[in-house]
Amino acid sequence: MHETYCHKIRPAAPPATSPAAPSAAIDRNRYLFSEVRDRLREPSARGLAEAVGRAVGDGVLLPGRKLPPVRVVAAELRMSPTTVNAAWQLLRRAGTIQTDGRRGTVVATSRADGPGRYRAALRGRTGFALDLSTGVPDPRLLPSLPALAGLSPAPTSYLDEPVLPALGSLLRGRWPYSPERLAIFDGAMDAIDHVASSLLRLGDRAVVENPCFPPLLDLLESLGVQVIGAGTDARGMLPSALAAALTQRPAVVFLQPRALNPTGASWSSTRAAELAEVISQTPSLYAVEDDSAGDVSSVTPLSLGRHLPSQTVHVRSFSKSHGPDLRLAAVSAPAAVLDPVLERRLLGQGWTSRLLQHLLLTLLTDPTSKAAVATAREEYARRRHLTVAALATHGVALPPGDGINLWLPVADEQAALISLASHGIAAAAGTSFQVTPGPPHLRVTAGLITADHEAVAAHLADAARAPALSIPR
Repeated sequence: MHETYCHKIRPAAPPATSPAAPSAAIDRNRYLFSEVRDRLREPSARGLAEAVGRAVGDGVLLPGRKLPPVRVVAAELRMSPTTVNAAWQLLRRAGTIQTDGRRGTVVATSRADGPGRYRAALRGRTGFALDLSTGVPDPRLLPSLPALAGLSPAPTSYLDEPVLPALGSLLRGRWPYSPERLAIFDGAMDAIDHVASSLLRLGDRAVVENPCFPPLLDLLESLGVQVIGAGTDARGMLPSALAAALTQRPAVVFLQPRALNPTGASWSSTRAAELAEVISQTPSLYAVEDDSAGDVSSVTPLSLGRHLPSQTVHVRSFSKSHGPDLRLAAVSAPAAVLDPVLERRLLGQGWTSRLLQHLLLTLLTDPTSKAAVATAREEYARRRHLTVAALATHGVALPPGDGINLWLPVADEQAALISLASHGIAAAAGTSFQVTPGPPHLRVTAGLITADHEAVAAHLADAARAPALSIPR
């Protein structure tokens, strides 16, 4: 149950630019502690972090405001320095505060004061003859879009259903389990953003695959969520690793059922059942599945929803199969999860364009479009197979996998990137995909290798063996 909190009107905070006299600083701190106390619901690290976060959101603490030392905060609020330190760590993860050199800890001026993991992985990737860093589909394999004219009538109400009935009926027939609720969102990450924001709170824990998709890590960090990485193999997340992660009491586990980005791993029906068995031991835990490869995957779609429908959120993207700029993904979930998300969405964008939903419905039913997607699926599988087979002849063994990407082990990340760059080839740095430091890798979009697989594989193999760069002294 949500409680409503009302605060009495207070006098304006002493200006941050007042004279640097001890009395002025003391007055500012007294005002700060008074406001934080009023917002403090429990004397814990999370409670303090939430109180300071609300003070920032209410405009009591302005960007750039210096916070008192930890020991001062601890003494004034009668908490241990360890508790205050833990609260500050949560606030840093959430982007609410930051360390500003000699000024110490200050209220952050922006939540986006640096590139995310994914942007950092791809930064500077211009001017390459063959760019295998992007993770995007080959535009030549996308189905042609039909004319938009006449595709969609105007909505009859701003409260129309979030998914077109005909599209919803078609998707339910293709879904890997019988969902309670179904909706359309503006792409997979838009859906995951809405769901994660609804299910997770500051300081919560979430389990992800290690390695996994970097934007998910950036999203969870922006929400102040502590990420727990679970190891993977050729069949995806390891049940034993998941079981170990659950001892830390996470609220959500994020998984990719097939063509895991970056490794290409896909579940077997046995692996899905094993993961479901582990998750079933924690009825309050939700599993959020990101089927990002969608219709270009060669693997049969699977979902934990077949075993745990009341704990599963399943997201299927149409970006790889029908075009990244279409920005569409379908989402299934229990009503208890999806209904509040859709209600909250009415206060923002409201719904995903019904014009685009009509367009997707046409693409999913038109024989020519269906044939184009089938051709793309076969071609991506062929390109990946040729690349993996050619790498094997050069002594680099990879599991077969699925999808458009592969996870290339290398001796040294930077040396490998430079080696490829010398041949006009770009790849994505693996560090951004890893939750915790591990053996160096590159993420290579094999789906964009249209020809000369032997030659490209030779360059990839040379890069994989390139020794660490020596730094002159």
